[in-house]
Amino acid sequence: MKRYLVRRNGLELHFYFAPDQAVRYLLNPPSEPVPALLKWASLVEVQVNGGDPDDHHGNKYTATDPGRHLRYHQHRTLRTQLGYKLEIIQRGGDVEVISHLQFLGKLPAFRSWTTVRNLKKQPLLLEYVSTFALAGVSCGGKSGWDDKMQLHVPDNSWCGESQWRSGSLAQFGLSRISSDFHKFGFSINRISVANLGTWSTVEHLPMGALENRETGQTLFWQIENNGSWHWEVSDGGNELFLHVSGPTYRECHWSKQLVFGEIFTSVPATIGLTKGGLQESMQVLTQTRRLIRRPHADMKKMPVIFNDYMNCLDGDPTTERLLPVIESAAKLGCEYFVIDAGWYAERNETWWASVGKWQPSQTRFPNGGLKAVIDRIRERGMIPGLWLEIEVMGIHCPLVKTWSKDCFFQRNGIPIIDHGRYQLDFRHPKVRAHADEVVDRLVSEFGVGYFKMDYNINAGPGTDLKADAPGDGLLQHNRAYLEWLEGVFDRHPALVIENCSSGGLRLDYALLSRHSIQSTTDQTDYRLNGAIAAASASAVTPEQAAVWSYPLAKSDDEEVIMNMVNVLLSRIHQSGRVHEISSARLELIREALTLYKGIRSNLRDGIPFWPLGLPRLGDDWAAYGLHCSKASYLAVWRFDGAKKTITLPLGTAPKIRTVECLYPQSPRGVSLNWQTRSGKLDVTLPQKWSARLLRLR
Repeated sequence: MKRYLVRRNGLELHFYFAPDQAVRYLLNPPSEPVPALLKWASLVEVQVNGGDPDDHHGNKYTATDPGRHLRYHQHRTLRTQLGYKLEIIQRGGDVEVISHLQFLGKLPAFRSWTTVRNLKKQPLLLEYVSTFALAGVSCGGKSGWDDKMQLHVPDNSWCGESQWRSGSLAQFGLSRISSDFHKFGFSINRISVANLGTWSTVEHLPMGALENRETGQTLFWQIENNGSWHWEVSDGGNELFLHVSGPTYRECHWSKQLVFGEIFTSVPATIGLTKGGLQESMQVLTQTRRLIRRPHADMKKMPVIFNDYMNCLDGDPTTERLLPVIESAAKLGCEYFVIDAGWYAERNETWWASVGKWQPSQTRFPNGGLKAVIDRIRERGMIPGLWLEIEVMGIHCPLVKTWSKDCFFQRNGIPIIDHGRYQLDFRHPKVRAHADEVVDRLVSEFGVGYFKMDYNINAGPGTDLKADAPGDGLLQHNRAYLEWLEGVFDRHPALVIENCSSGGLRLDYALLSRHSIQSTTDQTDYRLNGAIAAASASAVTPEQAAVWSYPLAKSDDEEVIMNMVNVLLSRIHQSGRVHEISSARLELIREALTLYKGIRSNLRDGIPFWPLGLPRLGDDWAAYGLHCSKASYLAVWRFDGAKKTITLPLGTAPKIRTVECLYPQSPRGVSLNWQTRSGKLDVTLPQKWSARLLRLR
């Protein structure tokens, strides 16, 4: 057996080539591997319909066929814009498989994907292709994986996004069932996390991390697909393995037929290995996200956006209701003004199930129409924006009767309806032409510079029209939508398009490698929004993470302050009934926005940190900060905790000399005690449901 070693940015990839087995590999192994481990260390897993997965695997994707019949053919290295790239080519079982490993600059991370080509004259039907596979994840240290390994999984829900859970493998349902000397050394159980449907993050973010608490090493992964995906963790050779993929047959209703010479490319994933725990992994992942995304001036400028929806007009805009809000937003210093849902619907109609034409309402804007309102936005020095949900068409939209049903998702010849809407199929040229016409018309006719692109249904496994399975149709549609989006940005490079899916139900870096800004949640309670905002940088870079601030018309100053602290280390979606708020409380908003404009150029390259760990809803306190080039900034929240003082360990931060309360300028009862020797900061906040922004110099 020959070994091929690749060293990059602190990563060591050990590949093992032998004429009688598929390529094996390990990542940063602490010692020479034993044969029992290498048996499980396949570089890639590929399963076809009718293939024979030849081990006692249960639902695990191991010993796949033709994956187990692959043999080393050749490898090659390339230089790309992102850095060093390795391709390993295997052939066998009538397929050619190329494993792509694209290293990312100087970071201890790489992107991984797989291409499969059919070498057989008869068609074959793919049922599983791993994007990334790695055994021996738990190597290192003296204890077994059941004692030393910790799994981190991010739960995600509407109005409860980016909530991380951590625990032992047993707490997630995987226990060791054999001793080290047992001849099998594996379980047929697994920890399996999958997403199904057109919402890519409806229950979990497409991420995870495995931490070795003895060595400190943490393996992390991020799947980059705007639809279905899957990952699994289990044991083999007395160690843990990780398999990452896009859609699968068992979990996602996906299969793909390849005729002779045809190629399938899996969805990509970003993989990394850090010497620290979950926080260090999230810091490296933040930097990889900045490398793989499309450049846009919006992420550098980080303008303040007012949106009229949340705790404000709530989808019922009219000229009369909008004008005073526009005036107040301009006086606060907002730079964009977005008219949210409802601008296209007549006041006497139920608009949810009739969306699709995207023509301005006549009854909502009687004097001068929508154009007069947009002109007022521009006159007040702001760039106008509109809400769209371009991927759906309501069942009562008049266009439905004139369009072929081939334009919509369908299964067994029946168009799919979810929540009163049809899902448009972006593989169809008529659908893409319609979407182009809407965007181009609104940009040219009204001078729209911002679209909030929402998406509020889940159309299920996909469409079987002109597809080998519903999941195949969905993946084709997902990729067609991304191509359409790229075309919009090519035509309108200055246009800002927010990614919103009932808040954060498509928090994935297939979309976020194109969009410059992402809605993090639809949460309407500022107290709960604080915990979501504090965790959002684990899912999206701070300069892309749009967080709502929506002060209530009648409340106390601490409510305004917490609303503003929620947003000051991210992107600002200002809202609320600001035209009805008292002048003193309005001044607190203006103070925060002025401060933000002074520090935002420093925030856009910031590295996130969480002194109390990643927060969850229900925590008594939360702390989230950014290490930036000129200073570090730290937001601290006291939620419903009885304790007035919290101690924050900041010993891993850059050397701190002073700590000051940055917002509000008047500390209002806050007390700070910086312990230089211990690297700990005591923060006292005056009451429950209060927050402050600190600067660490």
